[in-house]
Amino acid sequence: MASAAEVKTGHNVEGTVVERVNNMREAIEAGADEAQQLRHLPSWLTDQMIKENIFLFACPPEYGGEDATVQETIDVLEAVAAIDGSVGWNVMIGSEINAMAAGGLPEERVKEVFLDNPGVIMCGGGGPGTSATPHAKKVDGGYKVWAETSFMSGCHNSTWAFQNAPLVNDEGEPILDENGMPSMHMWFINKEEFEIQDTWNMASLRGSGSHHVKSDGAFVPDRHEPVQLMLPARHPNPVYRIPVSMRLSYNKVGTALGVARGAIDSFIELAQNKTPLMSASTLKDKPLAQYRLGEAEATVRACRAYVMETMTAITDELTWSLDGPEQPSWETTQNARLACTHGAQASLRAVDLIHNTSGTSGLRMDNPLERKLRDAHGCAAHRWVSPALYEELGATLFGAEPGMGLL
Repeated sequence: MASAAEVKTGHNVEGTVVERVNNMREAIEAGADEAQQLRHLPSWLTDQMIKENIFLFACPPEYGGEDATVQETIDVLEAVAAIDGSVGWNVMIGSEINAMAAGGLPEERVKEVFLDNPGVIMCGGGGPGTSATPHAKKVDGGYKVWAETSFMSGCHNSTWAFQNAPLVNDEGEPILDENGMPSMHMWFINKEEFEIQDTWNMASLRGSGSHHVKSDGAFVPDRHEPVQLMLPARHPNPVYRIPVSMRLSYNKVGTALGVARGAIDSFIELAQNKTPLMSASTLKDKPLAQYRLGEAEATVRACRAYVMETMTAITDELTWSLDGPEQPSWETTQNARLACTHGAQASLRAVDLIHNTSGTSGLRMDNPLERKLRDAHGCAAHRWVSPALYEELGATLFGAEPGMGLL
């Protein structure tokens, strides 16, 4: 990772990103508590994280980032999510999409977006909203976009939103691509052009602000033409040649592992101070608590090792060079997708295990384990690490061809 002295952020930052995150623990905890009520992160917290370059660390140094590797990215996401899952989820989405935009927007647009605004945060989601069919039309000087997108985590604090919509002609008919299919595009929408729909009222990742975003004729100037996230790589970091589905997977499991780590740490603190009902000794002296803590710790460590091993195999295969392969082989991708899926699912089971062992104390709303339990379920439910991936990947182990969602 680039050193802090090399970062063109406009902010004075010192130490590694993980060190800066840990130094912000008290602020993150306070902001996370407030986010449970707001159902999105408070702006003062995101402002503090911006000053510490928390949302740009995965971008190239020339755009204000720190050129994080896959492994360094996972380290950062774990560190934040161990403190709070919703804050971790926002950092994951913001840094992930910022890095994708830095690698996928035309170079002149990247300079405009990042260098002119070192505090930029972007949001994006994959789910459809509830409004009419999304579409975009060419107009003088640019395009107009009508779309509603769900699960737009961090939208309240985002400068830009990515939304998918097909291009249509003046009669409203889809413009077809070379394969005869509607020409789908990803549009780069400024915050002045989109509206936030208050739809995120969830138990899990409650403070993540994953509301719907709606564009009702949002204007996109020609210079912000439709985004291509998989342009030929301009940066040697192998991250920029990892397929989008794989990037979405390792970012999600990094957050899930962090939530599990935070739950284990919270359980250790609780067990040292709690004396269960009708007991003369603390919870930490109970054989069941010792057994389950050991099982949970081993589970999370094993999952993390599997994820790191398989992601290292991918980056080693791609090499740190623009002359390396354009994308990883299916064999290494398959193994890494299994690792990410298993990491999220097994982390959930570890959190369930120690939460159950904590007794009724873990059910209290003011106990950190209660929120960790909710957030672990949200992480493991995400499409890119969900149980459905076991079935899809299992079919490929029997020889089936991988679907587009696996590549």
